[in-house]
Amino acid sequence: MSHRPATPSRIGRPDVIAQAHARSLELGLRASEMPDFHPLRRPALRELVDRNQSLFTHALPVMETLHAQIVDTQSMVLLTDSQGVVLHSLGDSDFVAKAKRVALCPGVSWAEADRGTNAIGTALVDGQPTVVHADEHFLHANRILTCSCAPIADPFGHTIGALDVSGDTRGFHKHTLALVRMSAQMIENHLFSNQFAEAVRVHFHARAEFIGTLFEGLAAFAADGTFLSANRSALFQFGQPLAALQAQPFEALFGVAFAQVLQRIAHAPRENVVLTLPSGVRVVARGEYSAQRYVGAAADSGDKVNELASDAARRAARAARPALPAATSTPATLQTLDTGDPQVSGILRRVAKVRGRDIPILILGKTGTGKEWLARAIHHDSPRRAAPFVALNCASLPDTLIEAELFGYEDGAFTGAKKRGSVGKIVQADGGTLFLDEIGDMPLAQQVRLMRVLQERTVVPLGGTRAIPVDLRVVCATHRNLRAMIEEGTFREDLYYRINGLVVTLPALCERTDLPALVTRMLELQNEGENVPRRVSQQVLERFMSYRWPGNLRQLANVLRTAGIMAENADQIELADLPEDFLHDCAEAAAKHSAARQPLGTRANDDDTRGVPLDAPAQMPAPSRMEDWQATLIAQTLARLDGNVSAAARELGLARNTVYRYLRRGGSTR
Repeated sequence: MSHRPATPSRIGRPDVIAQAHARSLELGLRASEMPDFHPLRRPALRELVDRNQSLFTHALPVMETLHAQIVDTQSMVLLTDSQGVVLHSLGDSDFVAKAKRVALCPGVSWAEADRGTNAIGTALVDGQPTVVHADEHFLHANRILTCSCAPIADPFGHTIGALDVSGDTRGFHKHTLALVRMSAQMIENHLFSNQFAEAVRVHFHARAEFIGTLFEGLAAFAADGTFLSANRSALFQFGQPLAALQAQPFEALFGVAFAQVLQRIAHAPRENVVLTLPSGVRVVARGEYSAQRYVGAAADSGDKVNELASDAARRAARAARPALPAATSTPATLQTLDTGDPQVSGILRRVAKVRGRDIPILILGKTGTGKEWLARAIHHDSPRRAAPFVALNCASLPDTLIEAELFGYEDGAFTGAKKRGSVGKIVQADGGTLFLDEIGDMPLAQQVRLMRVLQERTVVPLGGTRAIPVDLRVVCATHRNLRAMIEEGTFREDLYYRINGLVVTLPALCERTDLPALVTRMLELQNEGENVPRRVSQQVLERFMSYRWPGNLRQLANVLRTAGIMAENADQIELADLPEDFLHDCAEAAAKHSAARQPLGTRANDDDTRGVPLDAPAQMPAPSRMEDWQATLIAQTLARLDGNVSAAARELGLARNTVYRYLRRGGSTR
C-alpha cells in the first residue's frame, strides 16, 4: 500500500491524467521509448530565446526567486515556450546530471507529442496548472520525476509559455504547485504592466490590503476609456471572460464614469476609491496613469525633470479628452472612412490591396486631414488588429525626448530616467503597428537609428547592449515635402525609400465632395460618447459648405463637438449653437471673398461705414474692415426684423451678446 500524499491532480481533476495518457496512445507513442538526447543546437536555441525575448526577460528574475524557495530539494525550475521547448533552466547541481539523463534541459521539447503525459506538455494542452507525479508520466524513463507546471499567458490571454518545477519523486511536496502558479501569475503581471505601461491602469481587490500585491486585479484602458485587457485576478473578480469584457464601457465595469477616475488620478494618484463591479461586489481601487509621471529625459536639475513631467502630464490630459475616432467605442475601419468622396475611396481601395502585407505605408496630407484615422483603420483591418497600435507624434516631443520615447532606455541610462528603464514605443508595438506621425520632424540622428531598426528588425535601448527583436508594421505620415527635405539635407534619402512602399495623399476637407456625409458620420461617432444631436440644420450645412476649413477634419470634429454640447437636448444643431470664433472666421472669410469680387475703384474705405444707422438701405458699399462689414450685416438684419435681437442672432448665427454689444456701442461691433 502506498502512503505517498495525494497530488493536486488526483484531488481536483482525476480525469486529466487518464485523458493525457489516451492522447499519448493516439499519438503512437510507446511507454518504453527512451528520451530524445538531441536538443536544439546553440544558435537555434538562441534564436528561439530571441523570439520569446519578452517572456524570457520577465521570467528570469521570477525563476531565480522561485529557485531560491526550493533550493536543496533535488529539483529544478524550467521555462518553456508555447510549444513546450525548454528555453532556460535553473537547478540544484546534484540534480542537473540526473535531469539530463531524461533530456530535461534547454533546447528539448516536452510537448505531449514528444514526451507523452508530463506536466509541461499536459498543462499546455489542458491550459491549466498541472501536477504529474512518478508513474503518472507516460514514458517509463520519466517516472523518476515529480513535476508541477503552470501555463503563462500574455496580456491578451494567449498562452505563450509555461513555468515548471521538476524534481526527484522523493522530494514531492503538495505546496510546490501553489508556488509555481503564483510565480507564473507574477510573470503575467509583469508582462501586463510592461504591455500597458502607457495605459490607464486600475488596480482593485475586495480587500484593500491586497492592492499592490500579486493578487490584485489589473484592468487596462486606453486614454479614451476603451477597455484593453485584464489580468487573471481581474477576470476572476469580474466573473467574465476577456472577450465579454472587451465590449463593455468603463462605467459598466466599475459603476462610475471614466472621466471621474481620470480626475482622481490627476488630483490624488495614490488615493484609494470604492468602485462597484457588475456583480454588485464593492472593491477598493487605485488608478494609475504612467504618462503623468513621465520624466524620461536628460535633465540638468530636479526642476527640469519636474517641468518635463508637468509637460507630459498636460499631454496626457489632452490625450484623455475625446477625439475622433479614438474617443469612440467604434474603431475606424477602411469601410467607415469611405463616406463617398471619389479621391478618398480610391485611396482606401489602394490601401486595402496591401492589407496583411509587410509593405510600409506613407500617408501625406495637410494637418488635420485624418492621417491617424487612416493609420488606425489600416491596423484594424489587418491581421495585426489584436496586437497594439502605438502612435508617436515626432513633432510633439523635443529632440532630447524622442530618442528615449521611441527606442526605450535601460535603468540609469541618463539623469532623470525611470527606475527599471522603459521599453520604448517600438517594443510596445511588437506584433502590431507603429504609427509615426510627422515623420518629417524627426531629428537626423534618430532617422539613422530608425533606419537601422527597420532594416534589422531589432532595437537596442539607450544605455543597453542587447538587441531586442521586433515584429511590427510601420505606417508613417507627414504634412511636409520629404523630397524637398532630402534635397535640403534634412531628411535621409535611404529612410525615405524604406518608408514609402505605398504613398497616399489625403485631400484637404475643402477639396472633398462628401462633407454632408462626414458631418453625419462624425455626429454618429460622437453620440456614442455623449448625447449630442445627430444632424445639423440646413443653414448650418450651408455655412459649412461655404467655409474653407483650414483645420480640416480636426477642426470640423471640434466645431461639431462644441456645437453639440451647446445644443443640449435639441434635435439638431442650429447656427446659434456654433462656436462664436468659428462664426467670426466664417464672416471674415465671407467679407474677404466679397471684397475680392468687387471691381477696383468701388471698394469702400474705413470711414465709409462707421456709425451705420439701423435703417440703412439694403444695398450698401462693402466695408474694408471685417468689424465694419459685420456691423453692416447686423444693421441690415435688425432693420428687416424690426429690431428683434433674438431673431437676428439666430439668422446671422451669432451669439445674442454680440448683437447687444453692437447696439451698446452705437452700431459698431468694435
